[in-house]
Amino acid sequence: MNQSTNQNWALRFIPLWLGQALSLLGSQLVQFAIIWYLTWETNSATTLAIASMMGLLPQVLLSPFIGTWVDRGNRRLILIAADATVAAATLVLAILFALGSIQVWQIYIALFVRAVASGFHQSAFGASVVLLVPKEHLARVQGFNQALYGGLNILSAPLGAYLLAVLPMQGILGIDVGTALLAITILLFIAIPQPERSAQTPSTFWQDFRAGFRYIITWRGLVILLGLVMVINFFFSATEPLTPLLVTNHFRGDAQQLGWWLSSFAAGNVLGGLILGAWGGFKRKIVTAQLGLILTGLSTVVVGVVPSNLFWVGLAANTAMGLLLPIINGSFGATLQATIAPDMQGRVFAFILSAAMLVSPLALIIVGPFADAFGIQTWFLIAGISCTLMGLLGFLSSDVMTMENKSSENTPHAAAEPS
Repeated sequence: MNQSTNQNWALRFIPLWLGQALSLLGSQLVQFAIIWYLTWETNSATTLAIASMMGLLPQVLLSPFIGTWVDRGNRRLILIAADATVAAATLVLAILFALGSIQVWQIYIALFVRAVASGFHQSAFGASVVLLVPKEHLARVQGFNQALYGGLNILSAPLGAYLLAVLPMQGILGIDVGTALLAITILLFIAIPQPERSAQTPSTFWQDFRAGFRYIITWRGLVILLGLVMVINFFFSATEPLTPLLVTNHFRGDAQQLGWWLSSFAAGNVLGGLILGAWGGFKRKIVTAQLGLILTGLSTVVVGVVPSNLFWVGLAANTAMGLLLPIINGSFGATLQATIAPDMQGRVFAFILSAAMLVSPLALIIVGPFADAFGIQTWFLIAGISCTLMGLLGFLSSDVMTMENKSSENTPHAAAEPS
């Protein structure tokens, strides 16, 4: 990134970030409204499970292919096309609701289309950040992103509930269409650099796909880190559905205690993101991330052993978990953004996302019978111990701790030509 671009990066990035944040809010409002509609109309757990799978499957199965397309294409045009596809799918739903002819299968299709488009959007935006933001500010941007997600998680549910009370379903869907169009309008005026592609870069889709896979498996530190993340995700992805039972069965709490539990975690997310945004983490971001894993593991162990009469201790540990999560994710994200070659960002992040999420369905299958047999707290205890061990193993691996040294081997941080 040249000096002029380095000095003016915020002028381009902040409007883009704000536009995408509003679009994300619109999407979360739609997600809440649709889930509530399906719950109210069908009262079917199977229907809700299928709806969730429509959002999950594209991320697990299609992410590596989406990432390859992103690296081969114009990232700005991909962002515009993704936002336009989300708007079109939502507009179709709005029309069907307005006509009173909506069917559940139509909602499934719309959710799947939106999830595919969101996959393209997430990959293209993540790969563009490294070309728009100077390396020394990546962790701060990641922190503010994490704070944004936490804030939207707090805001979207009550706002969605209020809007459902005052607007018809098509009105809420129209908000998402409007925010998507706003994001597209901003993109029309924002130049996003393209990464320089090496003369040796494969020219076909499948060659690019295989090149991304080889890039990962030949990078020992990244393979080890991905293994650590998969172990952690296996246990932690299953803690969320256990949380209501933990509060009601172990702590003998009611809806108010569950609300405090969920709100404290979300508030911790916001605070942790703001802390990372202001602080930026240690100079070596991988140290910040691994230390965060250890502290998260210890906090989860507290949840796994706290007596039922000490709800406030569990609540404090849960808040600490929420606070540490954006610091961990933001630091890992900044480490990878700074070290992965710019023309590989889409593919590599997509492969990582797909692999990390691959263990979630297996964990969800196992966790129910396990918790019934051995207790809910036992799962939290094992999750905490595993997270602590993975954090320690990362510190003991020289390949992981020297990952940031790879940045000097990569192509320049920004591309030569904007688009």
